[in-house]
Amino acid sequence: MKRNLVVQTDSYKCSHYLQFPEGAEKTHYYIESRGGADRLMFFGLQAVIKKILMDVPTADDVEQAAAFWKAHGLPFNYDGWMDIVKLGYFPLKIKAVKEGAVTATKKVLVAVENTDNRFPWLPGWIETRLLQIWYPVTVSSKIYECKQVIKRYLEKTGDMAGLPFKLHSFGYRGVSSEESAGMGGMAELVNFMGTDTVAGILDAQEYYNTNAMLGFSIPAAEHSTITSWGRDGEVDAYRNMLNKFAKPGALVAVVSDSYNLENAVAEIWGKELKQQVVDSGAIIVVRPDSGEPSEIVLRTVVQLDKDYGSVMNEKGYKVLNNVRVIQGDGLNGPEDFEKILKVLTGAGFSADNLAFGMGGGSLQQVNRDTLKFAMKLSAIKVNGEWRDAFKCPADAPWKASKAGRFNDDPDLIDVWGDGKFIKEYTFEEVRENANK
Repeated sequence: MKRNLVVQTDSYKCSHYLQFPEGAEKTHYYIESRGGADRLMFFGLQAVIKKILMDVPTADDVEQAAAFWKAHGLPFNYDGWMDIVKLGYFPLKIKAVKEGAVTATKKVLVAVENTDNRFPWLPGWIETRLLQIWYPVTVSSKIYECKQVIKRYLEKTGDMAGLPFKLHSFGYRGVSSEESAGMGGMAELVNFMGTDTVAGILDAQEYYNTNAMLGFSIPAAEHSTITSWGRDGEVDAYRNMLNKFAKPGALVAVVSDSYNLENAVAEIWGKELKQQVVDSGAIIVVRPDSGEPSEIVLRTVVQLDKDYGSVMNEKGYKVLNNVRVIQGDGLNGPEDFEKILKVLTGAGFSADNLAFGMGGGSLQQVNRDTLKFAMKLSAIKVNGEWRDAFKCPADAPWKASKAGRFNDDPDLIDVWGDGKFIKEYTFEEVRENANK
């Protein structure tokens, strides 16, 4: 069966068209984050709309769906869906805050309403897919908060020009699906420009109207390419990295904890290969990948300072010569960045010396409850009159929903109407909004 909105909803929604009051004409729903943080970065709606509202079902799709829902044990609004087939578009209007904007939680982020009185059940039907914006919003928000920590330490100790490349996406293999890699990797790219999650670049190009290269990477070793040389060949593995990739101005990352990080840093990088590193004109990025992050980063930087030396920048912090460090393990949120950078800069080293890699911590260790996302009915038009609709559970007052229509909310702009985008963003526009 072809998958589109005629079957892409929670099962119980199939009977909801029979549950609204007699004379129901229109419904108004909204999406909000009910908490979990004080603020969030809104991103991903345009991609979700393109995934779910561009593909209007055909008559054959509806026939197949009718058989499916009957076998599944539910009534199906056959006539209603056939009317949508005849229309050739989804009769909806959608308003939302700007993509890339940072806004407070507990505010309306998206408002949805049907534009044709025959389809009061349709806004609720699309909730299942539309509410999946929780994922790119939550990822972009988490990465934004990490960025604020890094930014604060760079402002104090280093060069702000390096900020876009201070956090690199390592999360491709750590997510549940290719779709998650695309949507989450794209959300990371709103804030940073370094990534190994190629799916994020491809999704951003597809859904946000650009052919530009939006993310960048460098040659980097992994444990398999180092250990393939054998323990006795560790120095040869590192030397091969220098021979193949270390050119003037280049960045080359080498994971260095396959056997003994202390020996690799002090003896191999610090002595045996030091002159080749210096002569190459490249910056070698040493990657410690085991141990307590704040301790291991400082230990590595201190040892590299002993071997390669450093210069004092204009802010009074040391910047290593010829080498840098990237920490790509044990990072799950802004508090981890804070701990590492506090220790590093407290020892007199600039944040310029360090970059970060984040994998499952950004793309997989989130869920809908991280920012408490919900989509709720707030108004219904019955026999020509609008009236409020809301819930207020006595046993969970924090779940109380909003009432009324939000068409006049000054923070919401028209995004979609009757099958067409009213406001369509490029990815560059999203980044511009985020940087504001």
